[in-house]
Amino acid sequence: MLTHDELMEKIISDPKVRAEVERLEREEMPMLDAILKARREAGMTQAQVAAAMGTKAPAVARLENALVTGAPSPSLATLRKYAAAMGKRLEVRLV
Repeated sequence: MLTHDELMEKIISDPKVRAEVERLEREEMPMLDAILKARREAGMTQAQVAAAMGTKAPAVARLENALVTGAPSPSLATLRKYAAAMGKRLEVRLV
């Protein structure tokens, strides 16, 4: 039986898997971190954000999860609603 670290090392040794993990770390995780930080700073639960967005908590959970998995990616309109629910605004930058 493999330990978690051994399993991760084995999985990440596949160049395709490594490339995807690196892409997620570079592209997706900063957005997830920003979204979760904004919700934490607002002191809101997923249910509270959902109510402010006019949706249900599972939809907010799916949105947050989509930023981890990359599928399906939330629309900009949805991200704007999420931001507005916490009194924030969404900025998209190309750098």
